[in-house]
Parts: sequence; C-alpha cells; structure tokens
Amino acid sequence: MSFPKTGSSIQVQSYKHNGTIHRIWEETIVLKGTSNVVIGGNDRILVKESDGRHWRTREPAICYFDSEKWFNTIGMIRSDGIYYYCNLGTPFTWDKEALKYIDYDLDIKVFPDMTYVILDEDEYEQHRKQMKYPPELDNIIKASMTELISWITQRKGPFDPHFVEMWYERFLQHRD
Repeated sequence: MSFPKTGSSIQVQSYKHNGTIHRIWEETIVLKGTSNVVIGGNDRILVKESDGRHWRTREPAICYFDSEKWFNTIGMIRSDGIYYYCNLGTPFTWDKEALKYIDYDLDIKVFPDMTYVILDEDEYEQHRKQMKYPPELDNIIKASMTELISWITQRKGPFDPHFVEMWYERFLQHRD
C-alpha cells in the first residue's frame, strides 16, 4: 500500500457503510506517513458535511490513523488540556486523492483527566439496522470499542501523555 508523504497536505474523507460521503477535512499536514500509521496535524481547518454544511475546527489537533485498527483519534489541544475525539471506523486506506475510512457512528470523547463518554450509540443502532451491518462487522466494532477503551485507560499510543505534545511540536515546524 502506498502512503502519504511526510510534510504533504492531505484531505481526510469519511464515508458511511453504504458508500456515501460523510465528512471531509481539508488541509491536514502529514507528520508521519507509513503503510501502517498516518499521524497528521491541523489547525482551524475547513470541514464539509454531507448535508452541505461547512464549519472550521476551533483548535490545533493531532490525528492518528492506523491501517490495522478499527478506530482513529483526534487529540484537540485546548487551553484547559487535551481532549480526544475517537471515531470507530475501518482502518484507513490511501489512494493519493485522500486518506479514507468508513465511519461506524460510535465515538468516544475523552477529557483531559482521561475520563470518557461513549457517544452516538443510538445512531449506530439505527444505521446497523438500516444499512444491514453483518454480524461479523458488529462483532469487530464492539471488539474495537473494547480495545479503544483499553488504550485510553492504559494511555497507550495516541493517549500517551507526551504523544500529542511531541507531534504538535513537529506540526509547528511544518506550518507556513
């Protein structure tokens, strides 16, 4: 698999299970790009929703995508600490147009003290029935949720206390 080049600016696209576009993030700078992991940084970037709405992110963020894990994370740097938004979705793919994944609705918001809240369980159930997620997929997503919670509680990978700080420093070096 090819992967985005460090220092390049890429687009991130999320889709729904039925193949429709869900959301597009513009201008994420690749801080690390390998066939296994992509780490990106962005700040106040444009986000386009499938319903036509547009908005800008409010703070700098470090994004973590894995080619083997069914989740990705966004570490948002705010004045009172680092907040994380975690999406349950397919491992990423890269096709030179954008980094892409399928979003499976379930999310976890993690607060600076590492407490967390699971979000959008009702949306997941609605889409699971509506789009007829196969039982194998449901099992993968539930197992990935358990793994993600384990990473959060163990402060593993992108939840390591120094991860976001280290990659944010690198992001600042790549900004214009």
